[in-house]
Amino acid sequence: MIGSLFAGHLGRVAEVSVLTRREEHARALNEHGLTVSGRHDFVTPVRAAADPAELPEPELAIVATKTTELEAAAGRLEGVWPGAAVMTVQNGLGAEAVFPGRRVISAVTFMSGTRHSDAHVEYILDTETWLGPSGDTPFELVEEVAGLIVASGLKARAFDDLRPAQWSKLIFNATVNAVAALSGLPHDHHFAERERLGDLGNLVFDLVEEGKRVASAAGVDLHEDPWEMNVLATQRGSRHYPSMLEDVEARRPTEIEHITGALVREAARVGVPVPLHAALYSLVKGREASWEPD
Repeated sequence: MIGSLFAGHLGRVAEVSVLTRREEHARALNEHGLTVSGRHDFVTPVRAAADPAELPEPELAIVATKTTELEAAAGRLEGVWPGAAVMTVQNGLGAEAVFPGRRVISAVTFMSGTRHSDAHVEYILDTETWLGPSGDTPFELVEEVAGLIVASGLKARAFDDLRPAQWSKLIFNATVNAVAALSGLPHDHHFAERERLGDLGNLVFDLVEEGKRVASAAGVDLHEDPWEMNVLATQRGSRHYPSMLEDVEARRPTEIEHITGALVREAARVGVPVPLHAALYSLVKGREASWEPD
C-alpha cells in the first residue's frame, strides 16, 4: 500500500517501475496503470514485473515491504541493480543493515492508505515521510529524494540525522500497534483518554514514558513527543486501523519483532527496565503462537 502511494505519485514526476511479488499484480499494473483516489485522484502509467531482470536499473529503489518480508525483498535485489541507491521505508529499527554495500536512505512514513486492488490505492492520511542518510550516504542525495517526493504531491522532510525522528515513530508505533493488536481497537479517542482509572490512555501514556526513557539512555533527543503525536492522531476524526491490528485479525505474522521487540532489546542494551513493553511484546508473540497448528 505504501509502495503504491509512492509509485503512483512519483510516476507523475519521474519514470517509475514497480517490482511485484506476483505476476498477476504486474499484469494488472501494466494493463490498467495505478489508480490513486482519496486525497488525490489520478491514474499513473507504470512499468511492472515480478522479475527485476525485466525492469531497467533505477537510480533509486524504494523498498516498501513490511519488515516481515524485508529479508526476502533484500534477497531478490542481491546482485541486482548495483548502481541503485536504496530507500528503506520500514517500521522499527535495523532495516538498513540488510542492504550492505549500497547507498542507503533511511525513511519512516506516517502517510497511510487503503489498498482496494492490485491497481488501486486510496490515499487517506497525508502526513510526512522523514528521510535521512545511512552510513556514508551523502545528505545531498537525501535532499534530492525528499524534493522529488514533495514535487510528486506527497509530504517529506530531510534530516541529516534521522535517529531522533526514527525513535519518535518507533515509540509511537511500539505503543499504538501493540495496544491496538491486543485490545482490538482502532487508533481512536480511547488511546488519549486519561480522566478515569480504567481509561486506555493511562496505559498508552505509561508505555510512551517507558520508550522515552530508553531513547534518553541511548542518547537520542526525540524529534517529536510520541504522546503528543498520539493525541494529535486521535483528534483527526478518522478511525485508523494500525497494521498490527489488521495482521492479528487476519491471523498473519505481525511486525512485533521489529517494532516492540527492537525497543525491548535496545532497553536491555542500555539497562532501562521496560516491563510494560516487555509484557505487550510477549502477549502479541503469544497471540501469534495461538494460530499455529498443534
